[in-house]
Amino acid sequence: MATIEDFQKLDIRVGKIILAEDFPEARKSMYKIKIDFGAEIGVKQSCAQLTQNYTKEELVEKMVLGVINLLPRKIGPEISEVLTLGAPDENG
Repeated sequence: MATIEDFQKLDIRVGKIILAEDFPEARKSMYKIKIDFGAEIGVKQSCAQLTQNYTKEELVEKMVLGVINLLPRKIGPEISEVLTLGAPDENG
């Protein structure tokens, strides 16, 4: 079980998606996205399972939450630098 102290270690920031691309090499359906977190953090790449809810075109310019202080994770041939967060809707 996570504690409040565990949660407080996360650095969650708002960023704007500036690019969304197909990621056919991934085992699960996902996009490679570039997120601009502003001058302090810069642009980071994320691999996110958003294909069921959004087209690539719909994602560009959307604001998202991202955990920016997790270790990068290799997903197929790509590196995901940010964990893009989502929240369930009426469809889960």
